[in-house]
Amino acid sequence: MGNQFRTFILLTALTLLIVFLGKLLGGSHGMLVALIFALALNFGSYWFSDKIVLAMYRAQRVAEHEAPELYRMVRELAMQAGLPMPKVAIIPSETPNAFATGRNPNNAVVAVTEGILRLLTANELRGVLAHELAHIKNRDILVGTVAASLAGAIMFIANMLRWGALFGGFRGGDDEEGGGVGLLGAMALSIVAPLAAMLIQMAISRSREYLADETGARISQDPLGLAGALEKLAIASQRLPMVEAKPATAHLFIVNPLSGGGLVNLFSTHPPIEERIRRLRAMTW
Repeated sequence: MGNQFRTFILLTALTLLIVFLGKLLGGSHGMLVALIFALALNFGSYWFSDKIVLAMYRAQRVAEHEAPELYRMVRELAMQAGLPMPKVAIIPSETPNAFATGRNPNNAVVAVTEGILRLLTANELRGVLAHELAHIKNRDILVGTVAASLAGAIMFIANMLRWGALFGGFRGGDDEEGGGVGLLGAMALSIVAPLAAMLIQMAISRSREYLADETGARISQDPLGLAGALEKLAIASQRLPMVEAKPATAHLFIVNPLSGGGLVNLFSTHPPIEERIRRLRAMTW
């Protein structure tokens, strides 16, 4: 429940940031246009997300006779989670990783790489699959889309604010109140607001990962299986990074597919692996 509440607070923060920026633009019209634009763009991405991301990683849907053991695991875990059987796909990559996509449980896809099938034991693979089913159960794709819509609207409004400040169209707040933040303040906010939106969006993603770990461990009834999988995946992803991975879809994977440190870790969509493993091991019953 803590992760759910944290997500609600972060989404509220994004919404309030939009309202604040819209007020600075001199009213609600610019804010409304930006929000509608962002929602329309992200609604399309949400509706076709499964097809887009599967094509991006050349994931191929497989029939049950092509991967009977994988299908059996997914079916059993889906039943335990109270979910319909999702589609199953395999990504032609040696980097061990996995993700779930689809706009709702009835249109969900669980995709795993060839590398993860070779690396993990049966219990560890069950843990990973349960984690991905947890994302479907918790409607994380919808949450991510809402967060992306709000963040996109903030970035759009910030650009309007910046150009308005540069070319004299900035009013500095409601006319009745006067004052406002001023020209320099508007320029600063046009830079800081998108950065804040990105950080909040990433915090939401990290919160949903913790929640998926917890829910997945309860689905599989084996938190140590998922903890062991994460330990192996953390090492393997550093040794063999997924070169075809894109930052826009990195949040979908169970571990961050992007290599590197420094700023990459600072702006990561995933919480620290060590903390995820610690929390899972603390769940042992």
